[in-house]
Amino acid sequence: MTTVEMLEKILNDLKNIGGIEASAVASRDGLLIYSTVSGKLHAETFAAMSATMLGAAETATAELGKGIPERIIVESKDGKIITMGAGSKALLVVMTEPDAGLGLILIELAKASEKIKQVLG
Repeated sequence: MTTVEMLEKILNDLKNIGGIEASAVASRDGLLIYSTVSGKLHAETFAAMSATMLGAAETATAELGKGIPERIIVESKDGKIITMGAGSKALLVVMTEPDAGLGLILIELAKASEKIKQVLG
């Protein structure tokens, strides 16, 4: 199985848990690696802005002496965006439906993050 096929499987498995509208794997500097983002969204922008958010949060928490954040969650009336690290080279980003429960999603994101870390090294 190729790297792209493995990433595709990981993201499709995430989508199957329900409540996830779009997902992406990006490099730490915001370059898109793979996504399941639909045509109405610009996947490259989604990846870049998510990396920027995580980088800003990491800087802020480090300055405050609170360590590195495990994930960033942005909530609005239209849904949630969750960004988390997937090793030293990548990020996992998902966009959820407005009423999606976070419990199962966060558990599955942690598992997917570990799988991506293994795939990308």
